[in-house]
Amino acid sequence: MIDESVIQRTIGAALGTGGEFAEVFVEDRRSTGAVLDDRRVEDLSSGRDRGAGIRVVSGDTTGFAHTADLTEAGLRQAAEAAAAAAQGGGGGTRVVDLTRQTAPRPNEIRTLPEDVAKATKVELLNRADEAARAEGSDISQVMVRYGDNRRRILVANSDGLLADDDQVRTLFAVSCVANGDTGMQTGRESIGRTVGFELFDIYDVEDLARRAARRAITKLQAVPAPSGSMPVVIGKGGGGVLFHEACGHGLEADLVAKKASVFAGRKGELVASPLVTLVDDGTMSEEWGAYSIDDEGRPAQRNVLIENGVLTDYMWDHLRARKEGRPSSGNGRRQSYQHLPMVRMTNTYIGNGADDPADIIAATDRGVFVAQLGGGQVNTATGDFVFGMTEAYLIEDGKITSPIRDGNLIGNGPEVLTRIDMLGNDFEMGHPGTCGKDGQGVPVGDGTPTLRVTSLTVGGTAA
Repeated sequence: MIDESVIQRTIGAALGTGGEFAEVFVEDRRSTGAVLDDRRVEDLSSGRDRGAGIRVVSGDTTGFAHTADLTEAGLRQAAEAAAAAAQGGGGGTRVVDLTRQTAPRPNEIRTLPEDVAKATKVELLNRADEAARAEGSDISQVMVRYGDNRRRILVANSDGLLADDDQVRTLFAVSCVANGDTGMQTGRESIGRTVGFELFDIYDVEDLARRAARRAITKLQAVPAPSGSMPVVIGKGGGGVLFHEACGHGLEADLVAKKASVFAGRKGELVASPLVTLVDDGTMSEEWGAYSIDDEGRPAQRNVLIENGVLTDYMWDHLRARKEGRPSSGNGRRQSYQHLPMVRMTNTYIGNGADDPADIIAATDRGVFVAQLGGGQVNTATGDFVFGMTEAYLIEDGKITSPIRDGNLIGNGPEVLTRIDMLGNDFEMGHPGTCGKDGQGVPVGDGTPTLRVTSLTVGGTAA
């Protein structure tokens, strides 16, 4: 992307006023998006964004500057601005020998989406729209979205690191609205992988659309959600977002250092049911949060955060790990070259247990089965959360019965971890997601097997 000698001189300029550490992050991003709504293509766009972010650290101060000018002069100007912001002193120039490092790629791309005609992508939208509407006259609206993104990055720093990655992600989503006597209900399905256009050799967009439509139609029969404290069974894949938000963020080292995490200072303690092993894994082949290197050039890793209920480690970026005298866990991520990296999750999940999912349902006399969770709010300092249930059902006499509507799950993340008393053997990753933190969004995945929480508060409207 940029000649190594130019990168070398840029780092030298960044260190010229006495900085202790300097880093150059270069990004070249291409993307395409298309949206079909009400049988019309409402948006068909493509874009490209290129630039570099330069970070200089001096003591406890970090200077950062970014530029879209990738000439040597443009990079040097940004480097000097970052160095000035770090308020270094001493003058002089340092020469850094860069050593190219490689990391295994989570998968190989067979068909770059940028090589596929836009007409072919729009055809997928139309096929999905027709399949969804064919499920019944109750379907009144269908929106279909396609997106692809190719992100090439190069990272170099004053420790001598030089690494690059070529990340390709492809996404397809269908949202349906059904109208009936009880009002309006929605259903949604999505697929997203770190693969190219071969995604559509693996997944059938018409099947995806039919499932979204059936979900909306089924919810027309929904009854009001119950209220109160009761057992909650979370289906495979469907509840990973709860553990991502309510527990995962609290295991990020920056929040731990700020004492903004309920897990601060608890390493080595039993913080969850002994059934629970919680993992963050950036190496998972094809999953939405996978990559070869993080945005600080560190190889992606599989990090066990909680093992058999015991807190074993946190997630780390390079600078925080450096301060603690330990290696990074490969969790330094940023939204773009215009942003500083911070500790972020990748693919976060609870591993398999030994229980048959059918036995978990049968062992629950009365409660709620949650197939899909929606958005929510979390206080990372306390772990308290509220999540909407986008697809859920009553459990009565050990059987899944009526769909329910208008319900929330209310609880505390660390308490939920301790209340898991049954864990299925049917692990599955959930839908692709975008995790927001401090104004930055990055692609992430999450997953769970079927599991039961002995008691959670369900906020519903049923008497």
